[in-house]
Amino acid sequence: MKMHRIVGLAATILSLANPSFAQEAGKSVSAKAAAVARAMDNAMTPGDYQKRLEPMIGTFDVRVLIWVDPSKPPIESSASAVSVWVLGNRFVQTMLVGGPSADAFNAIGYIGYDNAAKHYQAAWMDDGSTAMTLYTGGFSADGKSATVKASIINASTGKPTPLELRMSLGANGGHVTQLWGMGLGTKMFKMMELQYTRTKP
Repeated sequence: MKMHRIVGLAATILSLANPSFAQEAGKSVSAKAAAVARAMDNAMTPGDYQKRLEPMIGTFDVRVLIWVDPSKPPIESSASAVSVWVLGNRFVQTMLVGGPSADAFNAIGYIGYDNAAKHYQAAWMDDGSTAMTLYTGGFSADGKSATVKASIINASTGKPTPLELRMSLGANGGHVTQLWGMGLGTKMFKMMELQYTRTKP
């Protein structure tokens, strides 16, 4: 049942139970119920902010680069990814499957825009950790790049450490996602880069 219907039903029950309440405050209740219904509709309805994610939809070849030590060359592997709209074009789901190499990388990601909180949210899970990383952030003014931030527990210290996911959108839906963190050091460095090249819409 839609939320505005639930709110309307609650207001009707209150009016039937207390006629004087209905007479004295009916207009106020109706106005408040309408305002709540509008707010709930705005919170649940996808719009322009969700549409900014449309370039991510499709099938992609992915070049995976992982840096354990920023002073050394990255570990490189390949993967394929399929990104689709889920839950009525509210969220983008990405399934990334690594290639046959020993360093294959597999992951599941979600990204969407929270209309009420007014920021983007992303969730990321991969086979390099048992943690589910939750990010929040936003797009640049031109809509061509985004930065979302998170905090995770550093496995070696047991203390919180920051992470940043930086995404840039290119031509033909190609995009690059970079993961920045501190690793075992004290300065942020690029820990991973995923280079997406579209193969199918």
